Amino acid sequence: MTGKGRAGRLGKRIGEIVATAIDNEIKDPRLEFVTITDSRITPDLRVATLYYTVRGETLDEEPDLAAAEDALATARGRLRTMVGKQTGVKFTPELTFVLDSVPDAARHMEELLARARASDEEVRRAAQGARPAGDEDPYRRPEEAQAEDDDR
Repeated sequence: MTGKGRAGRLGKRIGEIVATAIDNEIKDPRLEFVTITDSRITPDLRVATLYYTVRGETLDEEPDLAAAEDALATARGRLRTMVGKQTGVKFTPELTFVLDSVPDAARHMEELLARARASDEEVRRAAQGARPAGDEDPYRRPEEAQAEDDDR
């Protein structure tokens, strides 16, 4: 077994190698909009997990996730060969690709925050001209409490 330091460095290096290979060496048009966002490797250095995102050609267009997944599966052997040559480790780790859910989660959080801001604004507008149901100041003042004690 190796320490976390070596595994972390190797995982990061594998991510860099794969990202560079996808950008420059693998000529599959389905990988044009794939970005490697993170990479992790098991402590025994046998399996490297690479997280990726896929963006659409335009902002309004949905990305073709199935085509990107197929392209990564097709290129897995070639990418593993490149990783083995460039890292020089005794056993080249198996590469697994996982769609990164962080951008979707961040988008969902942004939508929730926008809804909360709109709700807060609606409450602020409703409270703008409102008056209290009871007294203007329902709290007892120290001098009022002293006056009541003096009356007793």
